Amino acid sequence: MYYAYKYRLKPSDTHREELDRHRDICRQLYNHALYRFNQIADNVGTVTQRVQSIRDELPDLKQWWDDLPTVYSTVLQTTVMRIADNVNALGKLKQNGYSVGQLTWKPPREFRSFTYSQSGFKLDKKGGRTRLCLSKPGDIPIRLHRAIPDNAKLKQVTLKKEPTGEWYATFGVELDREPPTRPGNPVRCVGIDVGILTYAHDTDGTAVESLDLSSERERLERTTEALAEATRLCQL
Repeated sequence: MYYAYKYRLKPSDTHREELDRHRDICRQLYNHALYRFNQIADNVGTVTQRVQSIRDELPDLKQWWDDLPTVYSTVLQTTVMRIADNVNALGKLKQNGYSVGQLTWKPPREFRSFTYSQSGFKLDKKGGRTRLCLSKPGDIPIRLHRAIPDNAKLKQVTLKKEPTGEWYATFGVELDREPPTRPGNPVRCVGIDVGILTYAHDTDGTAVESLDLSSERERLERTTEALAEATRLCQL
C-alpha cells in the first residue's frame, strides 16, 4: 500500500533561500512547459504523451537556461509532468459534470512545492540529528516526530512551503502490507452527529456537551492574528 508521511523541516536561513530558489526555478519551468503544451494540437497523442514530449526537451533547455542545471534532474521532470496530472484531473471533473476552466500560469504565491522522485534524497543521522539529504540544496534538519517503518520503500518526497513560511517534507512510502478488509454486515451500528446544543450526539442517545474555551479565547485570538500577519507577509 502507498502511504504519506509528513514532517516539518527546520532549515537555516541559507537553506530557506536555496529552497525558495529551487521552488521559483520550478515555477518558471512549469509556466514555460504550460506555454509549450498549449502550442501542441489536441489531436497529437494523449495529454500524457504531449507533456512527455515537452519533458524530453529538458536537455536542450539546459543548454541556454543557466538555472536549470542547478536543480536536480528528476525534480525538473516531475515539475513538467505536473501539467499532465493537472489536465487529467480537470478532465475527470468535467466528465462528472463540473464546469472547469484551463490551467493558468503560476505566480510565486501559488507555486509552493517541488518533488524528488525515486532518487536524489535520503534520510540520515548526522551529529545526533536526523537530516533530509537532498541533491543540490544540501542536508536539512527534519523533525521526525514518528518513525517511518524499516521495511518501507521511500518512493518520493515533496518539499512544500506553507503560507505561514514553514517548510514541510511529505514522503511517499510504499509498504508491503495488504489493505484492510472491508467489514461484513455489522450486527449493530451507531451513528454520530455534531450537534448545535451539544458537541456530539449519537443514535443511542448519548450526548457530549460543548467545550468551554472561554479561558483560551484571548490566546486563540492572538495566535490567529499572528498567523494572519505571517500569511500576509508571505504573500507580499
